[in-house]
Amino acid sequence: MIYIKTKEEVEIIRESSLLVGKTHAEVSKLIQPGITTELLDIKAEEFIRDNGGEPAFKGYNGFPCTLCISVNNQVVHGIPGKMELNDGDIVSVDCGVLMNGFYGDSAYTYTVGEVSAENLNLLTVTKEALYKGIEAATHNNRVGDIGFAIQQHVESAGYSVVRELVGHGVGRSLHEKPEIPNYGRRGTGPRLKEGMVIAIEPMVNSGSFGVKTCKDGWTIETSDGLNSAHFEHTIAVGTSKADILSSFEYIDGIKNEQNKVIV
Repeated sequence: MIYIKTKEEVEIIRESSLLVGKTHAEVSKLIQPGITTELLDIKAEEFIRDNGGEPAFKGYNGFPCTLCISVNNQVVHGIPGKMELNDGDIVSVDCGVLMNGFYGDSAYTYTVGEVSAENLNLLTVTKEALYKGIEAATHNNRVGDIGFAIQQHVESAGYSVVRELVGHGVGRSLHEKPEIPNYGRRGTGPRLKEGMVIAIEPMVNSGSFGVKTCKDGWTIETSDGLNSAHFEHTIAVGTSKADILSSFEYIDGIKNEQNKVIV
């Protein structure tokens, strides 16, 4: 069943989603060569709980951590641990929050130190594809219109869209109907209605779209070992345009502070 949210419920989901965005900013402060993914996870959980939320992923179907942290050729669902980030890595951080009975969900792929032009371009195209999908998330469009917009942008840049993993509805459950594939045909799939809240999350591979599950049972990585990127927003479908409930602005604020040159 697809749930249509009231305006009040959308605002509660916005609160949860903005806490996700603020948590991302706290994590982004710490990302540098030598830091362990475990420490990022610890700091994220502390921040979420200190601000009145609960980690959405921890314990979800047995997942052991607050964040999904996926490095380089890992696509999603990486388990934080003793791994240290290295100069040149790209690292997808997926975060979810439960607050006041509703979930928020957002992902961002970060750079670690000096990153190659190839990786920077992968991140740029993936982030652009996210917003292409969001532009299509309007009343009376269909789910396939979102996937089509994402797929066209990604493949025109020479990359591929992961098929096995999809976006989803968000609300009182972390994963609700409908599923939101990042590929598709215009005019197909469930019809979008104002008040639907969905997570749009392109996962884009620099090589083929094939993926495989690692021995830990969670981490998904590319079949060919090439790098992957992932960006995600929680949005509410609108009449003329979508309302983005999560935010990358807090991350951008940290980046701007870090890039300031003191004379």
